[in-house]
Formats: sequence, C-alpha cells, structure tokens
Amino acid sequence: MEGAIRPWIDALVFGCGWVALAAAALVAAASAVMGLRPAPAVMGLALCGTLVVYSVDRLRDLRRDRQTAPLRAAFVDRHRGWLEFQTVAAGVLALVCGWLAGPAVIAVAAGVALFGFLHRRLKRSLLAKPLYLTLSWTAVSVALPAVHAGNARHVPWVAAIVALTVQSNVVLSNLRDREGVAHRIGTRRALTLAGGFLIPALALALLGPTQIRPLVWLPLAMAPAVAAFRPSERYGGGIVDGALLAGALLALAQGSLGG
Repeated sequence: MEGAIRPWIDALVFGCGWVALAAAALVAAASAVMGLRPAPAVMGLALCGTLVVYSVDRLRDLRRDRQTAPLRAAFVDRHRGWLEFQTVAAGVLALVCGWLAGPAVIAVAAGVALFGFLHRRLKRSLLAKPLYLTLSWTAVSVALPAVHAGNARHVPWVAAIVALTVQSNVVLSNLRDREGVAHRIGTRRALTLAGGFLIPALALALLGPTQIRPLVWLPLAMAPAVAAFRPSERYGGGIVDGALLAGALLALAQGSLGG
C-alpha cells in the first residue's frame, strides 16, 4: 500500500501542489477571520502563482538540489516535461485570476512574483531568504484578500499571526535545506527559534479580537512539526508545509462552526 501511495505523495510534495494548496487555504482562512468571503479569483491566484514560482525554482535549481535534495531532484528529472507544462498552465490561469481580481490585487501579486523569481539569488543571503519568504507569504495570504475587498478587519493581527507562523515554517525549511541562519546556528538552536516564533503567534490569536481566534490553529498545527522535526526531504515538504495547510483548514473549519 505504501509503495502505491508514495508516488502520489511525492507528486504533491515535490511537484509543488502541496505548498500551493497551503497558500490557497491560508488565503481562505485569513479572509474568513477578516470578515470577508473567500474570493475564488484570489484563492486561484494564490494557488496558481505559488505553483509557478515554486515550479520555476525546482527547474532552475536542479543542479544544487542534486546535492542537497536528491529525492526532489530525481523527481524533477523524471517529470521535467510535466513541471514545464504545469508552470505554463498555472501561469496562464494566474493571469486570468489576476484579471478577474482587479488591479489592486495584481499590483500586490506582481511585487510578490518579483521576489519569487529572485529567489535563487536572495536565498544565498543568511537573512534575506527568511525575511522575503515571510513577507511574500503574508502578502499573499493577508494583503491579497484585504486589497481585493477593501473592508477587511483586524488586518494587523492576522498579518502578525500568519507572519510568525510562516517564519517558523521557513526556519524548519532552511534547516532541512541547510541554508540561511537556521543552518548556521545548528539544529538545536534553530528548533528553539522556530518554536519561539509560535509562542507570540499563539498569544496573539488567543488575546486578540474574538473573530481571529480560529487562527490559533496555525501555530498549534506547526508546533508538532517543530517538536518532531526530522531532516528528511519528505518530512520537510510534506509535514512542515503540510502543517500550514492543516492549520489553515482547521481555522476554516472552526470559523464555519461559528468559532
């Protein structure tokens, strides 16, 4: 059974679908707690834009991945044609979603895309990668739905919780990829740092406005990924990024039940 399921899991994790679903789910969760109806065009833009940025990175960074992420590199080698098609198709759909969402959303998304396509250079810096990744994910999750609707509530609270949770995720990802500050300071300190970001995120979700309370699931879902961290590729892609997806879906579920 495991042998039959694993190729599908690898396709989701190494083919960027998992992280793209996390982006769309975060948009939906953030929209809901900001008093907005999740907009399909904005969620579609988040999903397709994330697919484009991460697929391009997989294709461009293949040589380095053969040294640091051999399972992911092998997947890209086997499915390069599909990833190229996926990138083009997702790019077209992202443009359609952006056009439907409007100029304000396009402006924010264009800024995020610029950082995304500079990823290969920026990630060489100890500090640049965690900062721009956190900023980009927060912009996608919070700023896109906020500027689309124009009447979002509790934006600073929501942005802070998302940013702190994503920062924990980035630390774990960098630790697995042996990059940035996380790799430089060592596993024990990096895990302490990743867990440390979740404490204020949890406090903000519990002490902030009642409407944002469902976001407590973001740090709660990320905490087990920190506690049980393993430096494997499937753990890094499946569990660490999956924690973002799980937290967002749990937040949505609680919100739909009335908090």
